[in-house]
Amino acid sequence: MSSRKPAATKSKTVTVKQTTLDLLRGFGIKRVFGNPGSTELPFLSDWPDDIDYVLALQEASAVGMADGYAQATRNAGFVNLHSAAGVGNALGNIYTAHRNQTPLVITAGQQARSILPLQAFLYAERASEFPRPYVKYSVEPARAEDVPAAIARAYYTAMQPPCGPTFVSIPIDDWTHATSPIEARKVSREIGPDMDAMQALVKALGASKHPALIVGPGIDRAGAVDLMVRVAEKAKASVWVSPFSARCSFPERHPQFAGFLHASPGQLSDALRPHDLVVVIGAPVFTFHVEGHAAIFDGGTTIFQITDDPDAAAVTPLGTSIIATMKLALSALLGLLPDSKRAVPKGRTLPPAPRAADPLPVEFLLHSLSQAMPEDAALVEEVPSHRPAMQKFMPMRGQDSFYTMSSGGLGYSLPASVGMALGRPNNRTVCLIGDGSAMYSIQALWTAAQRKLPLTIVVINNSGYGAMRSFSQVMQVRNVPGLELPGIDFVKLAESMGCDAVRVTKAAELGDALKRAMAFEGTSLVEVVVDSAVPLLYAQKH
Repeated sequence: MSSRKPAATKSKTVTVKQTTLDLLRGFGIKRVFGNPGSTELPFLSDWPDDIDYVLALQEASAVGMADGYAQATRNAGFVNLHSAAGVGNALGNIYTAHRNQTPLVITAGQQARSILPLQAFLYAERASEFPRPYVKYSVEPARAEDVPAAIARAYYTAMQPPCGPTFVSIPIDDWTHATSPIEARKVSREIGPDMDAMQALVKALGASKHPALIVGPGIDRAGAVDLMVRVAEKAKASVWVSPFSARCSFPERHPQFAGFLHASPGQLSDALRPHDLVVVIGAPVFTFHVEGHAAIFDGGTTIFQITDDPDAAAVTPLGTSIIATMKLALSALLGLLPDSKRAVPKGRTLPPAPRAADPLPVEFLLHSLSQAMPEDAALVEEVPSHRPAMQKFMPMRGQDSFYTMSSGGLGYSLPASVGMALGRPNNRTVCLIGDGSAMYSIQALWTAAQRKLPLTIVVINNSGYGAMRSFSQVMQVRNVPGLELPGIDFVKLAESMGCDAVRVTKAAELGDALKRAMAFEGTSLVEVVVDSAVPLLYAQKH
């Protein structure tokens, strides 16, 4: 038998690490967020100058920062976590990224392949299963040389609508293995609507007497708020915000802006009862938080939905769902809509400015903060018990102005505001957060202070979990333990991590303190001690 020489190959080989770093550059990823451990050291050794490593002091903060940064830059955030324990610490904010539909590529170290069968210290058994089902793609590659291709697939998958986090587990000894280079590819991300369904929607809008457009976070995520305004004005429809929307998808001072829908089935149905047609755009139909009868689904209202999320379309109980990305769908709708002969509907009336008082009312704080914020500032919010007051007294301008968590999981907004400030370094970011919420990820302050980020944190201190106090009243349960949080000094906490900080206890001090914090070069925290009374959430009975 004759032996044949293998065919000459032109492909060069490089290390898994070098290929991965080149891929990140190709994807336009300029920062990696993480908290290092032993299983990540080979990846982090001789770190390149052109990729910024952002150190968080706990893994949940690393994911929250990457989420805020990804939303600010509209590119995937890249996260490097430490083995199973680090992924465990981060899971709450991974779940939030899943609900936020934020594109993240999350990597985690794994023990060396040679000792995995021995259940080595720091190893993760079935590592790819740990973050499921809250990642779109999850893998521990079968071979070291497959790692870069897995990271590329994770990026393309994370960025494809509906966006979300992905996960790759990487054994410690894989980084130095040889592999082939991989070029970053272009993958289109826009999905066009079914034009027959769009024509049916246009016909329904033409026949409607009192249509309502329900705007959700998908519009702002897609950078399509201006398009949404043009559609609403041409349709002469009332505009409502979907329950628990994590973004601002319509200017809240617009004359057609009707208000915010409740996450209570009864209250939502009451609000929409005057409308014969409801079109939900960029949101589920609907996100509820409490039980009740949803009369909106009884069949008296025609419902359409435009969403880039097939899962959201699949769970919609009634009506027609159109699967498309926001820019293509809204552009098509704008082109198809005839001019309407309906009268322009009247929007909500904003309440008068609240008066100063001591103890300091939350409404006065929120109105004062709205006045003090620069016009181009972004607000990152985590004050669940004060959200109704915030919606009244802090009308948001629209595109890229407001962010919160879609999950209901606390510990997101403080690190997210740090990532947001990293992603928009020329504008002020404001984090509005409760005292209870702040303590979930307080260590994120250190990263902001170290980098002198243009960030103002306003802590509303009512000495407890205000939302839980409210729910205990609504549910008529008494003597609930664990709701009070006395004795936390946020000024000392902030100063210990290098932040400027001040406490406000009187209404007369508030204006100057906020003005100073907005102008401060770097990160500044304002702790505002407010009246501990909380509003009743979902108090209306149905």
